Amino acid sequence: MKKQLLSLSALVLLGAASCSKETKPADTRSYFDVAGMDTTSDPGTNFFLYANGGWMKTAVIPDDQSGWGSFYTLYQENLQKLKGILEESAKANAAKGSAEQKVGDYFASGMDTLAIEKIGAEPLKPVLAKIDAVKDYKQLMELVAELNADGEDYLMGFYVGADEKNSTMNIGGLYQSGTSLPEKDYYTRKDSSSVAARNALVAFAEKMFTLTGMEAAAAKKQAESVLALETEIAKSHRTPVELRDPQANYNKTSVADLEKSSPNLNWANFFAKMNIKPDSINVGQPAYYVALSKLLASQPIEAWKTKLKFEYISSNASLLSKSFADASFEYNRVFSGKKKDSSRWKKMVSRVDGGLGELLGQIYVQKYFNETAKQRMDELVNNLQKAFGARIEKLDWMSDSTKQRALTKLNTFLKKIGYPSKWKNYDDVTIDKTTFFANAKNVRAHGQKEMLAKFGKPVDRTEWGMSPPTVNAYYNPTNNEIVFPAGILQFPFFDAGADDAINYGAIGMVIGHEMTHGFDDQGSQYDEKGNMKNWWKKEDGEKFKAKTGGVVKQYNNFTVLNDLHVNGELTLGENLADIGGLAIAYDAFKLAQKGKDTSKIDGFTPDQRFFLGYAQVWRLKNREEILRTRINTDPHSPEMFRINGPAYNFGPFYTAFKIKEDAKMYIKPEYRAKIW
Repeated sequence: MKKQLLSLSALVLLGAASCSKETKPADTRSYFDVAGMDTTSDPGTNFFLYANGGWMKTAVIPDDQSGWGSFYTLYQENLQKLKGILEESAKANAAKGSAEQKVGDYFASGMDTLAIEKIGAEPLKPVLAKIDAVKDYKQLMELVAELNADGEDYLMGFYVGADEKNSTMNIGGLYQSGTSLPEKDYYTRKDSSSVAARNALVAFAEKMFTLTGMEAAAAKKQAESVLALETEIAKSHRTPVELRDPQANYNKTSVADLEKSSPNLNWANFFAKMNIKPDSINVGQPAYYVALSKLLASQPIEAWKTKLKFEYISSNASLLSKSFADASFEYNRVFSGKKKDSSRWKKMVSRVDGGLGELLGQIYVQKYFNETAKQRMDELVNNLQKAFGARIEKLDWMSDSTKQRALTKLNTFLKKIGYPSKWKNYDDVTIDKTTFFANAKNVRAHGQKEMLAKFGKPVDRTEWGMSPPTVNAYYNPTNNEIVFPAGILQFPFFDAGADDAINYGAIGMVIGHEMTHGFDDQGSQYDEKGNMKNWWKKEDGEKFKAKTGGVVKQYNNFTVLNDLHVNGELTLGENLADIGGLAIAYDAFKLAQKGKDTSKIDGFTPDQRFFLGYAQVWRLKNREEILRTRINTDPHSPEMFRINGPAYNFGPFYTAFKIKEDAKMYIKPEYRAKIW
C-alpha cells in the first residue's frame, strides 16, 4: 500500500469545548466545559463519561455530519474561515495567475451550479467513447496508462515517494487498487452491514450508468458485473492489519521481474506514459498485480470496460450535476450514516484546500496564524522532547545501547510547525471561473506532474504532506519528522491564554502522540535517518514485542455497539501513540513551573485539569454506521478508548482522581501498558 503518514486522526474534523460561566479573574477562562461533565459518574468506572457525560446526553449530531465533537467543530469553524477567504478572493478581480485569482476562481467555478447543471454528463463523453472503442485487454491497459498519466488512478496504484530503505531518494511504488468498498472483507462477509454495503455499491453503479445514458436493464446488469469483478479482485488484497506491516509491504522488484510476474499489464507502456524509466519499483502488495494480470486475460473484456467506466464516472461524480452528487451521497451514507449531504460551499472549500492547498494556505496563515503561537509551539515541542528523552533514559526493560539509538532518533526529529519554509509552485495550473470540470482536471494533472517530477531525485525534506489549514498532525517515518499545521494550533487544542494544564493536556498530548509514532510498532522499524533498518538489540526487540502484545489484548477487550470489538492489531500503533503521548505530555507539564502549582480552577487541581482537558479535546459522538466502518478500517480506536485506555494505564491519573483498587476500570500496576 502507498506509505501512509501516521496522523493524529483519520477524521479531518475537530472542535471547541465551551467555557464555564463561573466568574473568574479578568484574564482567566476555564478552557474546559464544566457543564459538559457528569460528576455523578465515577472517574474510576468510565473517565470518558465523567469528563463528557453531560455533553454526550445533550449533543446532537448535525444531519450533514457522521459524528460530532471537538474535532468536528474546529474543522467546521476552519471551513468558515476558508470560505471567507475564497469568497473575498473570488470577488477581488485579482491579477491572472495570482494565488487569489486561482483559489477564488476555482471556488467560484465550483459554486456556479447553473453552469454545472446545464452541461450535465457532457464532460465525461470523450473518455467514455475511448472506453467503448477498446477491443481487448491490451488496448484497455493502454488507456489505463494514459488516464493514470493525467492523475486518473484506475486499477494501477502508482506513486512516487521516499525509498523506505534509502530514505534520501525517491522511488516509484505500487499499491493494491481496483476495489470500491472500504476493505476486502466487505465483499464476502455475511453480516447485514456488509450485505448492505454490497447492495449499495450495485445501486450506485447502476445509477452512474443510467445518468450517463445507459438503459435501465443494461445498467442493472452491468452494475452487478462491477461487483462480481471487484469480488474477484478483492481476493488478492491484503487486510488493513496486514497493510500495517512495513517489512511485508516493502518489495523492491526489478522491472524485468515485474514484467515476468504480471506480463499482461504492459509495464513498458505504463512507465512510458508516466515519462519515467525505472530499473526497479517497490511493489507493496505483489499478489494484487499478479492477480490483475491473470484476471485481465480470464475475465471478459466487456466486464473490464464496464469496470473502467464505473471507476471513471464515479470518481468524477463530484464534478458533475446534482443527480450525480446525490447518488454518490446515497452510496457513501451507508458508511457514514449522514442524513443529508454537505453544503456545496463546504465541498468546494475542501476541494480547493485539497488541490491548491499551499496557495490557499499562504493566504490563510497571513490572515489567521499568530506567529506567537508558533513560538509557543516550539517551546512546547522542545519540552515534550526533553520529557520523552528522560523517559527513555529511565526505561527498565531496554539496554543502554538501544536507549542511545532511541535518543539519537528522538533528538534528530525534524520539527515542522504552522506552514512550510518554502511554498509549492502552481504556475502550470490554469484556472478559469467558467470551467469547473476543466479546472479540476488541471489541478489533478498538476498534482500528478508534481509527483512524477520527484522520480529518481533526492527527497525534498522541506515538503509537507498536509496543507497549512489542515486540522490534523502527523509523523512521517521516512523523514523522521513531526508536523503540526496551523489549522490545529487553535482552541481547544491550543490557546496562548489557556493555563498550562489545559495546553499540555490538549496540544501537549498531540505532540507526544506524534513523537511516540516514531517509536510505535511501525515507526520503531525506522532509524533516525528514516530508513527501514533494525536498530534494536535482539532481546530489546523481543521485550518490546511482548509489551505491545499486551496492548493488543487489552484493546481487543473494548467493545462498542454492544458486541463490536476494537481490533487491537489494527489500532496498535495509534494506541501506543495515545498511551505514550499522554505520559510524555504529563511529564513535560510537571517540568513546567505551573505544573508544580496546586491552586484550583473551577474546583479542579492542575493535574485534574490536565486530564480533563485531554479528555474533552477527544470527546466525540458517532453515528452507528461510521463507527462500524471505523472498526473495520480505521487504525484509531473509538474516542472513548482513546481517553480511557491511556488514562487507566497511567499511575498519575489514579492519584489525581483518588481512584481506589476496587474501581471498575482499575488496572493493577504490573498489568498497565508502560512502554515508552
